[in-house]
Amino acid sequence: MKRLALALSLLLFTVLVAPTASSAAKPPWFVDEESLPFDALDGFTDAEQMWGIHNNAGYRIEVPANWNGDLIMWTHGYRGEGDRLFFNEPGDEFNEGFRAWMLSEGYAWAASTYSKNSYNVAQGVKDTHALTQFFNGKVGQADEVYIGGYSMGGHIAAVMAENYGNTYSGSMPLCGVVGDFELFDYFLDVNAAGQQLALGSSQFPVDDDYLFDEVPQMQAALGMTVDPATWFFFQDFPLTAKGEQFKQLVELRSGGDRPNFDQAFNFWFSIPTASGFGNFLWELGLGDGTIAGRPGVVLDNTDVTYQVDLDPALSADEVALNDGIVRVAADPQGRAGEGLANPPAVTGDVKMPVLTIHNLGDLFVPFHNEVEYARDVAAQGKSDMVVQRAVRGVNHCGFTDAEMIEGMSDLISWARTGVRPAGDVLLDPVAVADPNYGCTFTRDIEQHNLPAPCP
Repeated sequence: MKRLALALSLLLFTVLVAPTASSAAKPPWFVDEESLPFDALDGFTDAEQMWGIHNNAGYRIEVPANWNGDLIMWTHGYRGEGDRLFFNEPGDEFNEGFRAWMLSEGYAWAASTYSKNSYNVAQGVKDTHALTQFFNGKVGQADEVYIGGYSMGGHIAAVMAENYGNTYSGSMPLCGVVGDFELFDYFLDVNAAGQQLALGSSQFPVDDDYLFDEVPQMQAALGMTVDPATWFFFQDFPLTAKGEQFKQLVELRSGGDRPNFDQAFNFWFSIPTASGFGNFLWELGLGDGTIAGRPGVVLDNTDVTYQVDLDPALSADEVALNDGIVRVAADPQGRAGEGLANPPAVTGDVKMPVLTIHNLGDLFVPFHNEVEYARDVAAQGKSDMVVQRAVRGVNHCGFTDAEMIEGMSDLISWARTGVRPAGDVLLDPVAVADPNYGCTFTRDIEQHNLPAPCP
């Protein structure tokens, strides 16, 4: 379980607990210069490591001795609300195996801390693009430039694929927030539906004592109470009837009926956090629905029809749920705006080949993001320029070396040759529900630490 525990600890360190109020005072961000230096990788001591500060953001650059003239830009995920701009150890920014592959193939890579923290996608886009231009002046003009990034970095990579078609040749958003505000709506869905099913009423915003008053009542009513003394990963919950309905609702709202979900549900609703065991997804219901850079509430569930079974016809229980659940409407300007207003919209109007990878069991940035992205891309008539791959895993990100390397290698080959690689179908519910779905592009299955991850 070593890889799982490491990925989990990183996730909890950088977790976006809730949208933050846009009116909050911004801290005086500073670059932690002690975090910038990094060592050569074993076997690649002839590569050159560079670091420093550019445009108020820290940067790292690594150029192999056999540089092939191409550059891969890496975009990191959410780093919290603090004032410290920093890098993790290279192996915590992306897999060391992926770094070794880049260097062995002759690719240089570069990454920015960004000059601001918070969920600031727009700043990440600007600082990453500025670092690309800085690289061209400091190291040399790159022949081709590709982008890859995790989570919020996946959001950044997706935005760049729509805005910088003349600079970059391909983009690989990993576990990305590519569904825009759908992510924040999902946080609302989980918490409001949990309240309504368990307590018979729901509220937004929640009370200050939500995690210590309502949530324990909800867990008991749903059969989802976690005993710290007997806790373990992937434990089964003795769900009540309402708990079974909640589980089905979460599956449908997080990406649809699909394999790997049972493991994901047990994993994500038992994770220990500072507020208690099993509170991780409930913590995402805190906050007032605003987010940095946007005026007013951005959440909206006014057009959502909640279902607790796979029958599209509404049952009496579903009618009651939809009639009673709290409804939240986004403020008129909450989701308005184009360009690089924060967070920038992902419209699906891509200007370069895009290859995404997402864990089926990710319930923090759920697979639903990819479904929404597929719809947006199709609406733009750009489906031939996007390939999406599902992986059997429950972590947020947590991909194996082989999955990342295969993805970037296929993306680069596609950009060079024009031959589109294979991917998964996302807009056919029957295909997604197939027991084998997600196995085609899952590599090193044992590293995902899942019991029987594929048939």
